[in-house]
Amino acid sequence: MNKFIFGLAASALILTACQNNSNKSQGDEKQPVEIPSWEATASIYEVNIRQHTAEGTINAFTPDIDRIADMGIEILWIMPVQPIGVEGRKDPDETGEAMGSYYSISDYTAVASEYGTVEDFKAMVDKAHERGMKVILDWVANHTAFDHHWVSEHPEYYSLTEDGVPSVAMDNDGNLTDWTDVADLNYNNPDMQEAMAQEMLWWMTETNIDGFRCDVAGFVPHEFWQMVIPRIREVKEETFMLAEWDEPYLHDVFDMTYGWDFHHRTNEVAKGEQSATTFDDYKTEVLDSLYPENAMKMLFTTNHDENSWNGTVYERYGDGHKAFFVLCATYEQGMPLVYSGQEAGLDHRLRFFYKDTVSWKNQSLESFYAATLHLKKSNPALWNAPYGGDMVKITTSNDEAVYAFYREAEGNTVVAFFNFSGEAVSFEYSGMPSGVYEEVYSGNIINLDPAGIMDLSPWGFMLFSTEITGVE
Repeated sequence: MNKFIFGLAASALILTACQNNSNKSQGDEKQPVEIPSWEATASIYEVNIRQHTAEGTINAFTPDIDRIADMGIEILWIMPVQPIGVEGRKDPDETGEAMGSYYSISDYTAVASEYGTVEDFKAMVDKAHERGMKVILDWVANHTAFDHHWVSEHPEYYSLTEDGVPSVAMDNDGNLTDWTDVADLNYNNPDMQEAMAQEMLWWMTETNIDGFRCDVAGFVPHEFWQMVIPRIREVKEETFMLAEWDEPYLHDVFDMTYGWDFHHRTNEVAKGEQSATTFDDYKTEVLDSLYPENAMKMLFTTNHDENSWNGTVYERYGDGHKAFFVLCATYEQGMPLVYSGQEAGLDHRLRFFYKDTVSWKNQSLESFYAATLHLKKSNPALWNAPYGGDMVKITTSNDEAVYAFYREAEGNTVVAFFNFSGEAVSFEYSGMPSGVYEEVYSGNIINLDPAGIMDLSPWGFMLFSTEITGVE
């Protein structure tokens, strides 16, 4: 993007920047996007084609769609499958075997040969649609590879250095990033904006996908999203748009934004740097105060960035990794994410620039993720915004460690208790709906009173539902 506010170093380097508007401009104030009913029950699965199978191809992944659908997933987010740039390709280990960054794209309307063909991609989309799933493609609108054909054909599409060549990607303050394998696009150029729109529309019309996950969406002027997303929805009305950014203003056109703030809070609680009350603060100070009530937040314990750069769920959450995922799946306005291999106990950091296949030898966790996702899908109390029930706090005698709440909708009640500490706790609780419940993970039937005493093991949790039929 062409930056409008520069750091001193970047301002001396970049000559083509326009200073008339802020790149973080939120555009005209608009009403939040309307959320179609199919999104009420959805959970999302991030597919890393390169690492998901030994072959690392689209065709090798496609048969696994049945298993993922059976887990209760309704949206497949496919990480970029386009050709990766060679010029400036990162090879930090100096092995000569680097495949490069998924987000350094040299041709928007092609599939990298190592992944397969456009026809393979279409067949994958068709398979997902047969299972009632939606497919969204990761879209990198902020930058391209340095050997993208636009560099030679349309250098004016880029932020140029004093030497007249494309600059590396910049942040919103005009500071050069360490993304030295990608060239910064100039969103002051309307021809570039239209070219980008046409590339996105090509995927909609040619492959029948259902939307996009937009990489670093806040680095791209919001006016572009306000222009292109309505055009995408003219092709397919119920397009699903996910922004990799954590700001309320994006919800005028995006269905869902990242819950980065929430994610950071979970990591801080796991490290003992925050108490469980931070999740109360998130609801009152963030969701209720800043976001429209139909805004969906993607909540997660891992994704491709977190796994590769910040550590596995075991490194960051330890024995609490299950509890934090259940929180993500049950928290108000949240849609849970599962990343390739997470359900197989992914216990090492996948090497970002290299082939590093997920091991599927241990699938003992799959039933846990499936039970959680199926409960969310089947129980209206847990549905996504704006369809699910409001989250009501249950007070305990140890709110620093214990987080408890219930949600109700359409005659269904779900009650959640979490011990976000490494010590066993015994506590009093009050303010919950009484009734006969099934504990989701054990299948035990229990009569819960409005007030009582409960015990939880270290990092323990219990999820109760008035729906006694169990989770299939």
